[in-house]
Amino acid sequence: MIRRILMPLAFTLISLVPAAAASPQEQRGKTYALNNCARCHSIDKVSPSPLKIAPPFRTLHKRYPIETIAEALAEGISTGHPTMPAFQLDPDQIGDLLAYLKTLE
Repeated sequence: MIRRILMPLAFTLISLVPAAAASPQEQRGKTYALNNCARCHSIDKVSPSPLKIAPPFRTLHKRYPIETIAEALAEGISTGHPTMPAFQLDPDQIGDLLAYLKTLE
């Protein structure tokens, strides 16, 4: 009887705890994405993008190897989707954002 109660409870608790805490770099990347990208793109593993034509970040690795996105971020992305603003990241921001994007693969 106790086992029937405790096993589901233990499974629930384990599933609520993240597998590993985000590194500082991943956290900075997530913060950057929240502040600069989330009004159009989904920046998590499940929600739809607020702007339908903006691809969810969790699918970017299916289109491009994440490491290859670094050059575009450094040079400035001026064409993504038609309503995407032009922007350019500094090297630290690029590393942070790429580290976060890799957590979504």
